[in-house]
Amino acid sequence: QVQLVESGGGSVQAGGSLRLSCTASTWVYCMGWLRQAPGKEREGVAGICGSGLLNHADAVKGRFTISRDNTKNTLYLQMNSLKPEDTAMYYCAASHSYGGALLAPGGYRFWGQGIQVTVSS
Repeated sequence: QVQLVESGGGSVQAGGSLRLSCTASTWVYCMGWLRQAPGKEREGVAGICGSGLLNHADAVKGRFTISRDNTKNTLYLQMNSLKPEDTAMYYCAASHSYGGALLAPGGYRFWGQGIQVTVSS
């Protein structure tokens, strides 16, 4: 079992920045960020694997950057130029293998509790 603990969420005005962090209890091959807004399905934001494979959703390309520090078992999501539509609960997820799609919720086995990000206009 892998425990994931997210931090760094909060409220910000449109155009602002936030950095999310997720610390895992052990090293895992693939990690990702997914989000769920009220009334909407959970969607992938960005994912990265130990091979260097990574992907960002079209909605966040150019604004969000995923990265990881393997020495700290920590995943990051730098979020710039935030928009009100980025408001959601953000979840850190992980898997010991590549599930075929870094942005698909079904590709991850372990999940964090989630952290709220609110962007006001």
